[in-house]
Amino acid sequence: MSPHILASTIGRIVRQLRHDRRTVGLVIVVPLLLLTLLYFMFDGGLMFDRVALVMLGIFPFIIMFLITSIAMLRERTSGTLERLFTTPVGKLDLLFGYGIAFGLVAAAQATVAAGLAYWLFDLHTAGSLWLVIVIAVANAVLGVALGLLCSAFARTEFQAVQFMPVVAIPQILLCGLFVARDSMAGWLQVISDVLPLSYSVEALTEVGAHADPTGTMWRDLGIVIGAIILALVLGATTLRRRTA
Repeated sequence: MSPHILASTIGRIVRQLRHDRRTVGLVIVVPLLLLTLLYFMFDGGLMFDRVALVMLGIFPFIIMFLITSIAMLRERTSGTLERLFTTPVGKLDLLFGYGIAFGLVAAAQATVAAGLAYWLFDLHTAGSLWLVIVIAVANAVLGVALGLLCSAFARTEFQAVQFMPVVAIPQILLCGLFVARDSMAGWLQVISDVLPLSYSVEALTEVGAHADPTGTMWRDLGIVIGAIILALVLGATTLRRRTA
């Protein structure tokens, strides 16, 4: 992986995103609208604090998963990847470039959404705002990495979207948002323990409950980062096979 090629790849993807107003609107505006909906659903209060904190991590995960899986599929089917691979661009340059570029977009998304939640909707957490933003960005990049990986197994955009109920929704259901993980049936706990979104939600919960970063929070964040790297590396192994 070349730093120069990686930087060029990041720049190309960011320029593409900047000129796609609908995607920018989906990334930035939609989480604000959903947070507003949550606020009026729960009329503020403790329940809003709990749910909104977790959703600040889940919204980026869902949105980035959808956008990335479709964007990479378009590059596969349009011949862009074949043209890129005639240049010195490597598979890891491409996938890590996607991860970093969308991570930058996710940082803007998380900052705007968290700002709305904290300053307009008066979200209360024991921990600091910057930790929430860091975890939300990690969640977004996790969605990017899984979206890139899943795009390898789809041939149409409709098939790419079909991975949402297979990959994303089970993680949302088993992450502890609806039922505490330790209250689930044993076999569900086992499944939850291997799903990376469970650890990002636990990390956010730790920020909500503790004024200072805890060892559990850092461990969970490390697991999420490890899952991101693993998904990107696995995604790189599929590129040549699917674009040949």
